[in-house]
Amino acid sequence: MKIISTIELFIVALIWGTAFVAQSVGMDYLGPCAFNASRFTVGAVILIPVIFLVKAMDRKEGKSAQYSLHDTIKGGICCGCAMAAATLFQQFGLLYTTVGKAGFGTSLYIIIVPFLAVVLGKRITGKTWLAAIIAMVGFYFMCISETMTINKGDLLVLICAFLWSVHIHIVDHFAPKANGVMMSSIQFAVSAIICTVGALLTESFTWGDIVSCAFPILYAGVMSCGIAYTLQIIAQKNVEPTIACLIMSLESVFSALAGLIILGETMTAIEIFGCVLVFTGVIIAQLPGKKEKT
Repeated sequence: MKIISTIELFIVALIWGTAFVAQSVGMDYLGPCAFNASRFTVGAVILIPVIFLVKAMDRKEGKSAQYSLHDTIKGGICCGCAMAAATLFQQFGLLYTTVGKAGFGTSLYIIIVPFLAVVLGKRITGKTWLAAIIAMVGFYFMCISETMTINKGDLLVLICAFLWSVHIHIVDHFAPKANGVMMSSIQFAVSAIICTVGALLTESFTWGDIVSCAFPILYAGVMSCGIAYTLQIIAQKNVEPTIACLIMSLESVFSALAGLIILGETMTAIEIFGCVLVFTGVIIAQLPGKKEKT
């Protein structure tokens, strides 16, 4: 069972990594707001049957569903707002940077999360400081240009990573009291509404544009939001959290490979070195620390 769950998590990382390609290609047909509105609508709908699937699994295992509907709805709304902001910065960033660099840049949220925890009164370990320094040096090498400036797209992706960190803390607050799948479906619906408003106010598109962009939308909506999220929920029941995070962090590697194989994107030696440092920092940040003595 553990081996199967591990394979499922690799599939999750693969889907999320390759989804960056779908997001990038989607920009050929739709603006960032319209694309996000479309994929999140699909994501919200596709998770509805998953809600009933999870309930059926719980009944089969003899578990009783205990959650707060109020916290589920409130958590979904708060998560949806944070998700909409994060993904919009990510989509706009993809207009100016490569899929691979966007994947590694986004993965910095794993480093930022502990620093935001300081605001909540938690301490940062020496391991986390080391991971952050390595990752940020890597981000510098990955993004800096010959004129010693950072590309606008890379900066937008960095802001996206910060917003994903905020999203994670919101999830951490509501998850123990909420129905996870239902909260996720609500967050997708809220994100879709926000992005739809943004698209109607700032972008011009037709139904034909949406139809032309059907494959990227469906891949990002069905595969990334629906299938990958469901696999994550099922698989993490049988895999240690630290190991699960390590496997899913391969998302950044898969995004770079997908950009190279599918879109023909390339990186300079310095950019590759930067990616290696970022990935090293991410791995260090997720390694288990010493257990406290009781």
